[in-house]
Amino acid sequence: MEKKNLKALLYLLPALVFLGVFMVYPLIDVFVYSVEEGYNSASQIYFGHGLYNFSYVLHDPYFLMALKNTFLLVIITVPVSTGIALLFSVALSSIKKLRSLFQTIYFLPYVTNTLAVGLVFMILFRKTEYSDGLVNLMISWFGGESVDFITGPYWAKMFVLCFYTVWIVLPFKILILTSALASVNREYYDAARVDGTGRWRIFTKITLPMISPMIFYLVITGFIGAFKAYSDAVALFGTDLNAAEMNTIVGYIYDMLYGNSGGYPSYASAAAVLLFAIVLTITVINLMVSKKHVHY
Repeated sequence: MEKKNLKALLYLLPALVFLGVFMVYPLIDVFVYSVEEGYNSASQIYFGHGLYNFSYVLHDPYFLMALKNTFLLVIITVPVSTGIALLFSVALSSIKKLRSLFQTIYFLPYVTNTLAVGLVFMILFRKTEYSDGLVNLMISWFGGESVDFITGPYWAKMFVLCFYTVWIVLPFKILILTSALASVNREYYDAARVDGTGRWRIFTKITLPMISPMIFYLVITGFIGAFKAYSDAVALFGTDLNAAEMNTIVGYIYDMLYGNSGGYPSYASAAAVLLFAIVLTITVINLMVSKKHVHY
């Protein structure tokens, strides 16, 4: 038995070494940096250990702005994208002809370069001296006033960012939910129809409980992905997100490391630890809620 355990450990050793070097060690290093006060990246010296870095980050207006933007992005895009994906998936599941074609079309945005899609969105929404953009043209058809969605008011920029984020994540969620719907045993539906059960009741009492594990998976990954958003904002508003008031927590961490205010790994590490704590807390809450509402 001991020989079998040793053999299994040898098989796992390369993976354990890889995880230790590239995941566990950086995570520990981040926690260490976050409590080193007055760290100088050039001389690599610090004054002592404490929680000053966390206090600085929590009182930094740029971090508070990034925190607000990230939470708004999470709160809006995760439920909206999941709900829309569920509607599209149910519609696709009811189509027999050309279903594969529609699935391929819906999945195309997911395999398209993020920055390329962001450039297209910027062209569609941006108002210039030569053109108001396609979106503003459509707004004018209904008698509305043109809005600069890229460099204009905050609500307009947040709308574009949320719209873009939903567009990017929608294909993957549609693919997962379509596969989940296809795996539901058809006998449940046949039995419900024999009893004269309505479509809405079939959907709420059979379909949703049967695919609830996949919905829960998409919600969890959606929260984590939205909290890590950065490239989406860069694609739309450029690299100076603080000036655009559209920075995210990950963008703030990057700026503290490499941006105009870079060279402060201690502050960046403190912000990263706070992000880790937020994501962990929300994940735990979701896991607790899933015990009552997810059927395995």
